[in-house]
Amino acid sequence: QVQVVESGGGLVQPGGSLRLSCAASGSIFGIISMSWYRQVPGKQRDLVGYITQAGLANYADDSVKGRFTIHRDNGKNTVYLQMNSLKPEDTAVYYCKAGGVRSSSTDYRRYDYWGQGTQVTVSS
Repeated sequence: QVQVVESGGGLVQPGGSLRLSCAASGSIFGIISMSWYRQVPGKQRDLVGYITQAGLANYADDSVKGRFTIHRDNGKNTVYLQMNSLKPEDTAVYYCKAGGVRSSSTDYRRYDYWGQGTQVTVSS
């Protein structure tokens, strides 16, 4: 069993910063990538970016490039989303996904696990 838990959301003024954390725990032998998504009511969940096991980060959303940074601590199975220069349009529920998770060295099956999401509200 694997659990994914996000934290760090909240209310921030435009131009401010927040750092989200996402920790994966449980029966984990390896994780291929960890991703951040965001979703506003009535819209689909969109990929913000992801980071590979080697630490290579990619940002799928052009609107966050230069403002958001994804870091990963493989030893703790934790990923961080540093968000700077926040804008009202960044308001959303942010979700973390642990992708391609193997539970043991003898089990080659891989699964994806999602967290419950954390609310980020950017407003004055």
